[in-house]
Amino acid sequence: MNSSLRTGKFLEYVTLGWNAIGVIILIIAAQGIHSIALIGFGFDTLLEIGASIIVIWELNGTGDKRQTLGLKLLSIAFFALGIYIFIQSILNLLYHTLPGKSLLGTIWLLLTIVVMIILALKKFQIGKLLNNPVLLTEGRVTLVDAALAGIVLLSMLFTSLLGWWWLDSIGGLILMGYCFWESIHIFRDLNTKSNKK
Repeated sequence: MNSSLRTGKFLEYVTLGWNAIGVIILIIAAQGIHSIALIGFGFDTLLEIGASIIVIWELNGTGDKRQTLGLKLLSIAFFALGIYIFIQSILNLLYHTLPGKSLLGTIWLLLTIVVMIILALKKFQIGKLLNNPVLLTEGRVTLVDAALAGIVLLSMLFTSLLGWWWLDSIGGLILMGYCFWESIHIFRDLNTKSNKK
């Protein structure tokens, strides 16, 4: 096994471990303040765990079939995340949901932004070295995770300072569009490759 492949697996195991801890922390933080924003980010974290498992599975095998299936599963994960963000954002707008305040949640979101950006950049680097589209795609899932953490954090901050309760939903709808674009983009690439064969 070459060093780049080992590094790719290590990055996914770190992502998996971080997010597993994150789910527990977010459950504790959200229960204390009944924050829908934090609960929503917890759901995204579960999807990121699923995405990491897909990539670890793909990196442990070989062949185009495994890579194609890995990309299809990541496309579905992006689509599911987009649907969830859409529903949550609309409900938050309809019911004027205010993101709650949590010191534990705030600290975890700040750390998550930094860690996920670093992991995503490393995944892009290693994915290019390995010429592995599955790892590159999951790197974008990791960036979405960082962006969602930033939106939840900003919405908590601006709601408490300026009363901008709607900011969370607007940012979520922007991210929803990105998730759908990624999902469609992956399927188009897969169809283009299959048509060339």
